[in-house]
This record gives sequence, structure tokens and C-alpha cells, in this order.
Amino acid sequence: MLKTRIIPTLLWKNFGLVKGTNFDSWRRVGPVLPAIRVYNQREVDELILLDILAHLPDQYPDYEAVSDYGQDCFIPLTFGGGIRDSRQVGHLLRAGVDKVSINSAAHDDPSLIGKIAETYGTQCVVVSIDARQIGSKGWRAYSHAGQHDTGRDVVAWAQEMEARGAGELLITSIDRDGTFQGYDLPLIEAVAAAVSVPVIASGGAGSYQHMVEAVRQAGASAVAAASIFHFTELTPAGAKAAFEAAGIPVRRSFIDAD
Repeated sequence: MLKTRIIPTLLWKNFGLVKGTNFDSWRRVGPVLPAIRVYNQREVDELILLDILAHLPDQYPDYEAVSDYGQDCFIPLTFGGGIRDSRQVGHLLRAGVDKVSINSAAHDDPSLIGKIAETYGTQCVVVSIDARQIGSKGWRAYSHAGQHDTGRDVVAWAQEMEARGAGELLITSIDRDGTFQGYDLPLIEAVAAAVSVPVIASGGAGSYQHMVEAVRQAGASAVAAASIFHFTELTPAGAKAAFEAAGIPVRRSFIDAD
């Protein structure tokens, strides 16, 4: 059985890290590099670093900064933001990134996912899907840092992204983001039941129990979180202890892998 992963999410805006609620009201957290160094010493399996401004026109990945972060990151690193073609992925992999997260660019050009997967392998392609609940009709996918309603059904979009070569799906509930109210379990469950690739639950974690529920009840393969680690005393090690107490296998270091 694959072990459940704990993945802190770092939201990078301009020169530092931020965290908001419902993709708005950004609160300053601190600089990027010290946060990476702290997580190197904690029991995390991976890190996700997202440049939340790079979706803007004429914005591209900051390869120099990513290279600096990659040199200091001793755990697998996923980077997202401003990636619009497969050549950029090559630059990022050489800069020390292990996976790339694609969101807005996939909506603009769905074939991009296949191009990246064919060139670099599906294992490095994480498609990020930001979701809002639309009444009782399910969820719609949003792009450009949650600002643009794509009109796409989240579950159908997840299935298309898997078919095009996504190796993982990062599913974030905009409605739950930063609220500490728990993951949107029906959302995670609907996507996890519709695809065969790993699903990373994101948006709303406020307790260890919320993380356990995302895996045990909703079928997530990993849990991503930001606020819970930035603004509370809860820790990745504590999350792993909670998983173990619930009978859910976890890695005790990123060297312990399946």
C-alpha cells in the first residue's frame, strides 16, 4: 500500500510567502528560503511552491530564484506558476525542481500536459485544479489564481487531465481555502473516484482529523496544507502520528518511499 504524503504548500508572492482566505486577503508569512530550510528538518514528504502572480501576462518562472531555493531544498519540490511551454519545464528541472504544477496554462492549451508528459514523464506533471462549488450542481474549475471561471466541470476536467498525461492532481477548494473548516470531502471523493492517479487534497485543513478524513473518507493519496502549519502549533510530525494512530501508513522520512 502506498504511504500517505504530508505536503506543506508555500504561496510565493513577489519576494515572500503569503497566505489568504478563499484566494484573497493575503497575509504576509515570511521569506521563502528560511521556510524551506525549516521544512528540511521536519517530517514532510514534499514541498509545493506556487508563484501566485506568475499567471499574469508577461510573467514567467523566476529560474534564478527557483535555482537558489532548489539548492537548499533537500526534499522533493514541486513548483508552479508561469509555466506555459515544455521548454520551461526543462529549465525548472535543471534548477532543482522535481515536479511542475500546471493550472492556468492547461486551461489555455490542454495539449500542453501531453507535451510535458511525453518529454519528461508523467511522474513530474501535477495538474492543479482550483474548484468552487456551484449550487448543488457540483464544482467548476477556476484559473488565474481563482479569478477566472473556466466553465469546466471539475470532475470531467480531472478525467481529461489524467487522459492527457497528468501524473497527479492537486485539488484545491477555493471555498475552504484558509478557513480551517476542513477539506471539501465530497469534492475530493468525487475526483478520487473518477480518476486512477493520486489526488492531493488541498484547502481548509484545520486539524489532524481533517487530514485523516481526506484520506480515509474521501480517498486522497496525499494532503497539502499551508495555514495549519504557518499559523498554529500543529506540525507535519503530529499529522503523521495522527495517521498512524488511524492505521494509515505514512513515511517517517522521505527516504522511506514506496
